[in-house]
Amino acid sequence: NDCLEMNFYISLGGPVTFKNATLPKEVAKMVPEDRLLIETDCPFLAPHPNRGKRNEPAYVKLVAEKIAELRGVNYNELSNQTTENAKRFFGIE
Repeated sequence: NDCLEMNFYISLGGPVTFKNATLPKEVAKMVPEDRLLIETDCPFLAPHPNRGKRNEPAYVKLVAEKIAELRGVNYNELSNQTTENAKRFFGIE
């Protein structure tokens, strides 16, 4: 909550897909949509079902799908929102 009060962006990666990872799942549900980013942590922390294997950039889709599920939103909506957030964060037009 302190991070959100300071307008930080919050980024989630592969661990949000892990069965017993309760904290990342809670964070995924509570972060305002305009402050949420997604990542892969390549080459580490591959999301389920690839856990324990080399992580790949393409697995970001698995992270986004899980976060969309947790938030009860459409994958495409989440993908578009997090893309816009990343563009704003990095100053990309």
